[in-house]
Amino acid sequence: MRPVQTTQVQRDASIVGPELAEVLPRTDKYWFQQPHLLRLNLLLLIPLLSSSVSGYDGSLMNGLQSLHQWRSYFGHPLGSRLGLINAAQSIGSVLALPFVGTLSDRFGRKPVILAGALIICVAAALQAASVNYPMFVVARVLVGYGGMFLVQPAPMLIAELAFPTHRGKYTSAFWTLYYLGAILASWTTFGTQAHEGTVSWRLPSALQAGFPLVQLCFYWWLPESPRWLVAQDRTREAAELLRRYHDPDTPESPLVSRELAEIVQTIQNEQKAKTTGWAALVSTPGNRKRTLIAVCTGAFAQWNGIGIVSYYLTLVLDSIGITDTFTQTLINGLLQIFNFAAALGAAFLVDRLGRRTLFLWSGIGMFVSYVIWTACSAVNAETGNKAAGVVVVVCLFTYFFHYDIAYTPLLFGYPTEIFPYSLRSKGIAVELFAIYGSLIIAAFANPIGMDNIGWRYYIVFCVLLVVFFAVTYFLFPETKGYSLEEIARVFDGEDAEHDERVRAAQDGKLEEVAPASHHEKV
Repeated sequence: MRPVQTTQVQRDASIVGPELAEVLPRTDKYWFQQPHLLRLNLLLLIPLLSSSVSGYDGSLMNGLQSLHQWRSYFGHPLGSRLGLINAAQSIGSVLALPFVGTLSDRFGRKPVILAGALIICVAAALQAASVNYPMFVVARVLVGYGGMFLVQPAPMLIAELAFPTHRGKYTSAFWTLYYLGAILASWTTFGTQAHEGTVSWRLPSALQAGFPLVQLCFYWWLPESPRWLVAQDRTREAAELLRRYHDPDTPESPLVSRELAEIVQTIQNEQKAKTTGWAALVSTPGNRKRTLIAVCTGAFAQWNGIGIVSYYLTLVLDSIGITDTFTQTLINGLLQIFNFAAALGAAFLVDRLGRRTLFLWSGIGMFVSYVIWTACSAVNAETGNKAAGVVVVVCLFTYFFHYDIAYTPLLFGYPTEIFPYSLRSKGIAVELFAIYGSLIIAAFANPIGMDNIGWRYYIVFCVLLVVFFAVTYFLFPETKGYSLEEIARVFDGEDAEHDERVRAAQDGKLEEVAPASHHEKV
């Protein structure tokens, strides 16, 4: 093997492991110069946009709260009334969670995404047409409900479709595109804030249907998950899909043989062990650890202080004397662009630095930022010092940078990787329950805490950040350097290694690992 090829194999091995790296096709072309990979990566933008829908909603509520037109139309909601508006989306999300995971496993990833896009379009129209407070709240509940149908299956479809060496970057990019939606929402409200009348908030509300409409336009070209196809005894279709998008130019491709063999054997083993029900999430030590990590990731992402500035940026800026609508919407818009750049950079580095490194770096950086933020908020509140207020705004950006390098790219990328196929949908649903359950509590607690104790409320998050860092350090393992199926070794030990039939598949012996019920030659 030539030195250049040897270097490439070593680099690929650090991403997907040595066994899979050995069978990857070798070429001196970039991925975008290869038609099958270019087509696949463009199609993966469809599920990637699901996170942009959530990002639009998160930033939209910050922008609307800055608009005096919106505040006056709905009677200047504060405290629990404001909390209900922000919690409504999370309430809708929680209502969908008990069955959205089951639907993804039964009907496939694609149909659930289709249903979510249609629901969001209806909800956006309802929100834009709202004539009173209850109607606006109901529309936001429907936004949250439909959002789960978009968000829950999307990272799984991305991980299960992506080319092996692209998987880490693409799953990390999933929630990174949250900020694409946030940028559109923040700058839309910045642009409409100069218009008197309800168009200033109705237009941004209507544009919430923008990303789902784009998904609907290209939906029919999106492939289904090959792992879901195998689980439905449609191995021939899965094999053809893997050939078309992973290695169409190599006859009897060793890569496709290896991938399909791993998928078939893993799903066979999981079905024989009956590890497909909800109880399986806590049935073994490895699964209990996976589930705990998913819950922690979801809860930490909402209770590390992000909720204060995500949904209540207006209150934070009010507390340091920045009260005019123009400045608040401008800061919100600039913050979303900054967030997108930071998160996207981390997504590209995830295979080089590793997941665990990014989590630990993020924890330290958020803690330091929050401590300085708290101290300067106290000085500004007690003395009115404007310089301290400026430092708070700077700390907002540094805090978001450290949040973005881990909890944006890895929020769904990491849990999607650690669960085996049979539990992946349910594991993501559990994480989403932790996320949106935390959001519901935070939506009510945060404005009350800010109203009653002001800057002292930040101390709570300083303490929580220390606890979260300790849990991350001792609980979260590294998953870099493993294929999607091989990650089971990290949690279940060497007993999770595939048997010799999988290794034989490297020689093209797929017939030996195909499920007996298929009666088809792959």
